[in-house]
Amino acid sequence: MARPDELTFAPLGGVGEIGMNLSIYGLGNRHQRAWLAVDLGVSFGDEEHLPGIDLIMPDIRFLEKERKNLVGLVLTHAHEDHFGAIIDLWPKLQCKIYATKFSAALFEAKCAAERNAPKIPVTVVPSGGRIDLGPFNVEFIPVAHSIPESHALAIHTSAGTVLHTGDWKIDPTPIIGLPTDERRLRELGDTGVLALIGDSTNAVREGRSPSETEVAATITKLVKAAKGRVAVTTFASNVARLKAVADAARAADREVVVVGRAMERVVQVARETGHLDGVQNFRGADLYGHFPPDKVLALCTGSQGEPRAALARIANDDHPQVTLNRGDSVIFSSRTIPGNEKAVGAIINGLVSQGIEVITDRTDLVHVSGHPRRDELRDMISWVRPQLLIPVHGEALHLSEHAKLARAAGVPKVLICRNGDLVKLGPGDPGIIDELPSGRLYKDGSILEDSKSRAVVERRKLAFAGCAFVAIAITEKGELVDDPEVDLVGIPEKNAAGEVIDEIVFDAVVSTVEGLPRARRRDPDAMAESVRRAVRATINEHWGKKPLCVVHVLTV
Repeated sequence: MARPDELTFAPLGGVGEIGMNLSIYGLGNRHQRAWLAVDLGVSFGDEEHLPGIDLIMPDIRFLEKERKNLVGLVLTHAHEDHFGAIIDLWPKLQCKIYATKFSAALFEAKCAAERNAPKIPVTVVPSGGRIDLGPFNVEFIPVAHSIPESHALAIHTSAGTVLHTGDWKIDPTPIIGLPTDERRLRELGDTGVLALIGDSTNAVREGRSPSETEVAATITKLVKAAKGRVAVTTFASNVARLKAVADAARAADREVVVVGRAMERVVQVARETGHLDGVQNFRGADLYGHFPPDKVLALCTGSQGEPRAALARIANDDHPQVTLNRGDSVIFSSRTIPGNEKAVGAIINGLVSQGIEVITDRTDLVHVSGHPRRDELRDMISWVRPQLLIPVHGEALHLSEHAKLARAAGVPKVLICRNGDLVKLGPGDPGIIDELPSGRLYKDGSILEDSKSRAVVERRKLAFAGCAFVAIAITEKGELVDDPEVDLVGIPEKNAAGEVIDEIVFDAVVSTVEGLPRARRRDPDAMAESVRRAVRATINEHWGKKPLCVVHVLTV
């Protein structure tokens, strides 16, 4: 019989993958548990495999079912992969949300920019503060990361304390915000930590992540040396980087022009919350052309190659206010997220072909990760000394490497789990005790679709092999009233021998209809299925691909 104070953990997103983070903690017995949710993020669609899908979100049907037992949703920080799904999914949960000041303000700005966003109240918690949510006491411990006010969460319960690290790194000299609170983490270790649920993003990289201060020094040197106009692109949410760019511009006697809505939004929120105190005012894109080339710096969105973001439009020379010419410079102060390499490469190649100098982290220290490398992971383990470590936030390789490192560092128990696994943390031996419903939801335009939805599956087929539409009119006796209509979309006009595929398909439709037994010809559904099979087989024979095929049979 499960004890009433059994503490459990289940990732519903963010394990075995990068992004889409959602973790839940349960306290109680298997008949009645209180649940605490941590983060609710997105990952981004891949046009090749998921055409038309913008965002991917965790399937929350388990939490919907447990809604009355859900004591709250706590946010570690305001990156999209940790809070980007809230607007779409919160109406299904209607739970209270808790975040620190900057995260709450950025979320409010995001809601204001979204059409028809629901009214979602957020309770602001001070950095370092503690809140009671049902049987959980949650403590916000400051950690360094690439966005202001990132926090690890110490979740204190009657069954023990869990440290949920969120995204973090060790940076003794962050440009904005507090360094990772080593003193508090050591104190937790002294009082005893049952489990560490830890960020694995950089678990394959040796050494330590460099400091934001080192990046700032490099950017200042590059901006001072530049002769023409300078554009810098980075993640809009990296306020420390925005400050570093602003300081570099001031040192080089340049005005900063902000280009792109996401950048404008973050700058406004950062100023309102005091994170850009003492930083000069930025100018709007409409003033860009008023400054001489050596007196302006454009701070742009679009570091991931987004086609409608500022940098892509500048590179294509279709931005209404901002242009770059031969001899100007663009600094990519970012890393390319896996999957975006082609889009970023296209922009870089476009800029280089125009004679614009492009500077990336391949040659200069213009970007550092916000995640811990292996030496930092060892430090965290030595401070916290957990009885159990569970790697999260990473693909299979990252989780495996983090687990190996933890075992080598002397952690008594290490457990790798997958999305949907319900893990007993304590008391007693930890282990996977159940599997919860989990999966993915796709944001398709304004609709949320299940990952098995017909639209998504069919669109993938359409993107690969096109579609054949056939319309047939028959009499009640099954005779053709007129020639069938055939329309091929996304299918080559001619085969390798130069024969017209439309005509080949038309002949196949007619011969199939005329070759059917009389009983099947009087059954519109049977006729449609026979024609569909024949059309797909014929096109496959002449092209090597089977398209979708839609057949309409009309009885007149």
